Amino acid sequence: MSRAADWGLRIAGIGAALLLVTLILAALGTSPAQAFRLIWDGAVGSPAKFAYVLTAWAPVLLCAAGLLLTFAAGLWNIGIEGQVVMGAIFVTGMLRLTQDVLPPAAALFLAALAGIVGGALWAALAGVLRLYGQVNEIFGGLGLNFIAGSLTVYLVLGPWKRAGIGSTSGTQPFPPKLWLPPILPGINVSLVEIVVGLAAIVLVCLALRGTYFGLRLKAIGKNLRSAFLLGVPTERHMLAAFALCGALAGLAGWVLVVGTSSRHQLFPLISGGYGFLGILVVLLANLNALWSIPISLFFAAISMGSLQLALQAQLDSSLGGVIQGLLVLAVLIVGGIRSRLAAASSERTARSR
Repeated sequence: MSRAADWGLRIAGIGAALLLVTLILAALGTSPAQAFRLIWDGAVGSPAKFAYVLTAWAPVLLCAAGLLLTFAAGLWNIGIEGQVVMGAIFVTGMLRLTQDVLPPAAALFLAALAGIVGGALWAALAGVLRLYGQVNEIFGGLGLNFIAGSLTVYLVLGPWKRAGIGSTSGTQPFPPKLWLPPILPGINVSLVEIVVGLAAIVLVCLALRGTYFGLRLKAIGKNLRSAFLLGVPTERHMLAAFALCGALAGLAGWVLVVGTSSRHQLFPLISGGYGFLGILVVLLANLNALWSIPISLFFAAISMGSLQLALQAQLDSSLGGVIQGLLVLAVLIVGGIRSRLAAASSERTARSR
């Protein structure tokens, strides 16, 4: 297939997704132009609004970086949502222990390490279930997501509940000294969370492209049995992919607890769907680490911008998720068409010989 035809298919797929979104909006009695304008304005209408997009971008970047490792190994780590939550739980526990006995910088650093450990352990459990319990990682991950969410509710209502308050609104918020500092006054985003997210993507990109570990993960993802027969320690590498993905998801949990736009407390549904959004990013990027950077920013912009639909157009903000899902579906369909056309072209070439 020529490059022009390849790009033509890609553009046609995205155009079809946008057309379908337009038809859905029209069926709801809303002007598509107005809806898209509201999303745009909600994402980049002012520096403050764009700052909120960047705060959503950081955890998506971290989740996408981790998922690139598990996807490279052929593992569908659907449990990443639970890994984000477990990271947030460990972060909250560490801050509760250290906030009054250590300097803020040391407490934040130890909390980040705790989040990494919490996410890694929870992901490793999914890996153990997959490798030694013969539990598909999709089902195991969904189950662990539910357990992590239930544990959060138990902690918020039980051992970590706010004094005199018996609700699921969250734990006692941490003081401002334990918040990541904003870049500028009035610009509610921290340079720390952005740098951490970008560094994670870059390191994963380098690992997948230029290390034996990354090459072995790709070999496992392409053909598990062949990789094993060639001497690759498949179980160890798959478990490492799970643990590293969970570590980055746990770091996303740290951002969601101490980040500039967070509520600075543990509460149910703290993950906010960022793990699932990371899955969409990686699929749309076709497992390309560098493409994950602009795509994750685009998705974060849609997520934050779509909040304006509920405020000004009386539409559910989940419409942003519909747009994201349709874009990914369009790209997957186009990928299937490209594969079929490439296979048909190869078959015609072979016959002509």
